[in-house]
Amino acid sequence: MSNTASLKNEYKERIVPALTEQFGYKSRMQVPVLKKIVINMGLGKLATADKKIIDVAISELSAITGQKAVATVSKKDISNFKLRKKMPIGVMVTLRREQMYEFLERLVRIALPRIRDFKGIDSKLDGRGNYTLGISEQIIFPEINLDSITKILGMNITFVTSAQTDEEGYALLKEFGLPFKNAKKA
Repeated sequence: MSNTASLKNEYKERIVPALTEQFGYKSRMQVPVLKKIVINMGLGKLATADKKIIDVAISELSAITGQKAVATVSKKDISNFKLRKKMPIGVMVTLRREQMYEFLERLVRIALPRIRDFKGIDSKLDGRGNYTLGISEQIIFPEINLDSITKILGMNITFVTSAQTDEEGYALLKEFGLPFKNAKKA
């Protein structure tokens, strides 16, 4: 738990004053916060072909995040994709509070540096201060046992912030230590 406290304290003690100075906020309450991190594994064709892959993905995502993952289901029938309504097609987990900070710290300090030929992540936000990071292999996380891997699964990690603009969201995530490729001009 000491790691989580360190990132949370770092936000309160270092990041809030830095962002207040950068954007000229009048109150601490105006400073953007990280609300939640949503991790999603869309399995698509794999899920329709092999039913066990959903259980594998749930156990792997649960191991990575430290929180039980849930299966996501299809909303309608699509015959071309051999898809039926309410058929499991993916796995997701939403992290908040302590677990969110813990996951963020492990992602920035351990997992991302393990990517081969890593040059940083793209700095394209969604227009509302949120950011989605695509990871092509789950094996960058140390919680995954390489010997038990049957399929290489990718995932999307979405950082939801309370920032009003991309510029504020980018500054917040940059302060948290996300290694963006090219620094934007503030």
